[in-house]
Amino acid sequence: MQFSSEVGVRELGEHLRHWHAAATTYALATVIGVRGSAPRAVGTTMAVSASGQVRGSLSGGCVEGAVYEECLRVLESGEPVRHTFGYSAGDAFAVGLTCGGELDVFIHRVTAAEYDTIDAALDPDRPVALVRDLESGTMVAVRADRTVGEPADPAVIAHARAMLETATSAVRTIGCADRERTMFVASFAPPPRMIVFGATDFTTALCRVGRLLGYRVTVCEPRPVFADRARLPEADEVVRARPDRYLAGTQVDSRTVICVLTHDPKFDVPVLATALRLPVAYVGAMGSRRSDRERREHLRDNGITDRQLRRLHSPIGLELGGRTPEETAVSIGAEIVAVRRGGSAQPLSATDRPIHADPGLAS
Repeated sequence: MQFSSEVGVRELGEHLRHWHAAATTYALATVIGVRGSAPRAVGTTMAVSASGQVRGSLSGGCVEGAVYEECLRVLESGEPVRHTFGYSAGDAFAVGLTCGGELDVFIHRVTAAEYDTIDAALDPDRPVALVRDLESGTMVAVRADRTVGEPADPAVIAHARAMLETATSAVRTIGCADRERTMFVASFAPPPRMIVFGATDFTTALCRVGRLLGYRVTVCEPRPVFADRARLPEADEVVRARPDRYLAGTQVDSRTVICVLTHDPKFDVPVLATALRLPVAYVGAMGSRRSDRERREHLRDNGITDRQLRRLHSPIGLELGGRTPEETAVSIGAEIVAVRRGGSAQPLSATDRPIHADPGLAS
C-alpha cells in the first residue's frame, strides 16, 4: 500500500475525478470525530478503490492498515460502518493511536450513481456542505441555491446550510419528518484570506508560507514599480492600491489574517487603524521596537483604543532568532498558527499540554 499526504475530500479531488472517469467504485473513510490528542482533524479522508489503490491518510500511519482492510470489506458488502480507534495500553500491537487520542471513522461505498454528489463537493470556488447519513451512507451536497444527490428532508438541508454559513463540520442528530437522523456534515468554504500590505523580499517569502498554510494570498502595494506580478509568483493576486482604501473596500471575515510589511508610517498607520476595527483573526505589523512604540502612539491619536491595540501583533512574528526573509516568514506563519489554534508558542518539550488541542477550541 502507498499512502499519500492529502487530507480532505477536496484535496483528493484530482484522484477522485480520475476514478470517476474510469467508472471506479471506491470507499471513503472519513474522520467524523476526534477526542484528545489525535493527529488529524475532523473531515480528514482516505479513499480506497475497488482495485486496492489508496489515496489520502487518516492518522499518519497509526490506523491506516486497519482502515484499509475495513474499506475492502465495505466495498464488498456495500454496508457503511463506523469505527472508533484509540490507544491500547494493554496491547502494544493493538490497532490504535500512539498519541493517546481517539478517532471516530465512517466508511461508505461510492458508486457511479453518486459521482455527481461528490463532484459538487469538489468545486473549490463554491461553498458546499457534503452531508452523509451515518446509517445508510446516502449523500447530498448542499449549496446555498440547490442540492445535488439523494433527496433529503428539508430539516437536514436547513441544518446543513446553517452549518455551511459558519464553516462547521460535525456529526449532528437532526429531527426529520419521520424520525431523528444522525448525519455527518462536512462544510467546505473558500480558503481563508491572507492580505499582505507591501511588496518586499519578506512578502515574497510570506506568500509561500501563506499558501502552505492554506490561505488565499493577496498582496496590496501602492507603488507601481513594486506592484509587479512577476516579483510575487506565489501570490494569488497582486493589487495596486492605497492600503487603507483597499482594506476598507475588500471582503474579510473572522478567518482573515492581515500582515502589514510596508514599514512606512504613512501607509502603516492608516491601514492598521482600519484593520484593528475589523472582525478578523489576526493583525500583525513589521518594524523595530522603536517604530512599534511610535506606531502605537499614532494609532491612539487616530482613535484606536487600548483594547483594540492589544489585538496588534507587533513586532510581527515569533522570536525564532531568524534573519533571512524565509526565516522571518516562518516566524510570522508560526505566530498565525498559534493565534488561530490557541497554541502557547512554547517548545513542546517545555510544556505538558496536549500536543493537539481540542478541535472544538480551534477557529
